Amino acid sequence: MRYFIILGALAVSACVEEPVTGQMAFMADCAGCHAADGTGSGADARDLTDQPPDLTTIASRNGGTFPRDQVMCTIDGLDRGAHFSVAMPEFGAGDMGDTVVVETEEGLGTPVPERLLILTDYLESIQR
Repeated sequence: MRYFIILGALAVSACVEEPVTGQMAFMADCAGCHAADGTGSGADARDLTDQPPDLTTIASRNGGTFPRDQVMCTIDGLDRGAHFSVAMPEFGAGDMGDTVVVETEEGLGTPVPERLLILTDYLESIQR
């Protein structure tokens, strides 16, 4: 979207980017393997040895609770345990946008990349 700002007799053109939503980030970064619906049947998954998990059942596989911190660690690349596929990109190694501070119940602030936060929020929203 382009906006024009009039300064006296001078017109200045400015580009303003639309904010990225969690769904947009998912479609750009995850849908290739995890599919647009998050079920793990994306087109890029066909060639993988380990099939991507169904991301709509994260909470049900965790006793009904969505494990936000674990999900963020997995996306970021901090959690690369034995269950983890090497095909999963380490998104934290790239640019995940500006950092926002997330406050815990104890009042502690944790800096989190904005794209990581909106992607995690989106994943939580598609749980079945």
